[in-house]
Amino acid sequence: MCNDYRLMVDAASIAKDFADLKIKIRFGEGIPNLEPREDIKITDVGPIVRSIDGVRDEAELVQRRWSWPGPNKRPVYNFRSEGREFTSNRCLIIADGFYEFTDPKDPKKKRKDKWLFTRKDEPIFCIAGIWRETPEVGQAFTMLTTEPGPDIAPYHDRQIVILERGAWADWLDPAVPAKSLVKPLPAGALSVEQVG
Repeated sequence: MCNDYRLMVDAASIAKDFADLKIKIRFGEGIPNLEPREDIKITDVGPIVRSIDGVRDEAELVQRRWSWPGPNKRPVYNFRSEGREFTSNRCLIIADGFYEFTDPKDPKKKRKDKWLFTRKDEPIFCIAGIWRETPEVGQAFTMLTTEPGPDIAPYHDRQIVILERGAWADWLDPAVPAKSLVKPLPAGALSVEQVG
């Protein structure tokens, strides 16, 4: 499951991508200085986009912590989507790549093999997420997961939900059923390369 992702794109470029989809991005907490980051890990802060008072064509970009403490105090950074309907607190987690790890092909190698997945022909993509407020860490987000699509299946038995670009506004609208949006991408939608 995804416990490491990447974002090398600045806030202005993100706002332009959303504007192309007729979604106006607001910066209620100020425009964040998004440093290019190869690795955003569990408990790090990352940018998310969430709706503003149910207005369909506007959203806010804020930075929040990735994961909240679960009942066992372990971080909830991935959340199964099957059988659930998310009627509030949906968010889009902005990324331009994510990593999966597999047992090393080389038996002498101590670390796992690291694979970078990116979206073909798209500078950024959005992962379906939800956010919540907790007493321990304040507002935090988690990534939804589903069965793996054909591009991910050789590497992992689950995958994060990467939304088609045309579904970004729908994900922010809780009136649109989550089940109609949560699905793996078709074969060939992701590029993969070994990076470690």
